[in-house]
Amino acid sequence: MNETDGLRGAQPAEPARAPEPWNWRILVVGATGVIGGAVATAVRAAGAEVAVAGRDAARLAAVSARLDACPAFAFDAYDLTGCGLLGSRAATALGGLDAVVSAFGAVAFGRAEESADALDEHLFTVNTLAPIAVLRGALGQIGPGGALAAVTGVVASRPAAGMAAYSASKAALGAWLDAVRLEQRRNRVTVLDARFPHLDTGFAERAVAGRPPRLPPGGDLEACVAALVEGLVGAAARRDRGPAIGLPRQP
Repeated sequence: MNETDGLRGAQPAEPARAPEPWNWRILVVGATGVIGGAVATAVRAAGAEVAVAGRDAARLAAVSARLDACPAFAFDAYDLTGCGLLGSRAATALGGLDAVVSAFGAVAFGRAEESADALDEHLFTVNTLAPIAVLRGALGQIGPGGALAAVTGVVASRPAAGMAAYSASKAALGAWLDAVRLEQRRNRVTVLDARFPHLDTGFAERAVAGRPPRLPPGGDLEACVAALVEGLVGAAARRDRGPAIGLPRQP
């Protein structure tokens, strides 16, 4: 995947190999969804400790059970204060926190003039404000050399007709990630923006409004998740090598 439509913020300067063992502690928010669940499964399979968060309590319990009864936290995207506390809750449960992945959102379809304030507000709350609250709250937990990641999608780079507010909400999150990446450079925090192509996850069929237009064939979910995990592994490997001269080392 390229930088525009793939994984922004990754630094593949050399083959990314996780320290042995890869003992990172990772919170995956949106783990009850297809993408988030796949990410949680992949990082756990790679050896990381994982905590998961999701909206549906029953599905969340099933995900936790599948992942060795890992810590699980229910959350509501409209509770921005609660979103901001997920990082500290995961850090307490895992004994620390090294990375957070945000992989949740909502979509709506229709022409811009057919939308409404309440619908646009919903999309920006779920797709922009809630992920920002999650990731901002986690910054104080992960420390130097950690990682933040969010799934924005290709619409963050290439807005689509019939998805104006959805595209704008994802682009806004992408802009926030770009700015935080610059701010956190000295702390060596890796900030990943997963601008995945359309994937056949059923997400479009669960739109909160409108009907999906004709969409291109779905991309390779496994490859997309692998790229994101590789980005996290690369961040772990860079932290394992230690900071550059003059930068503080992670305790």
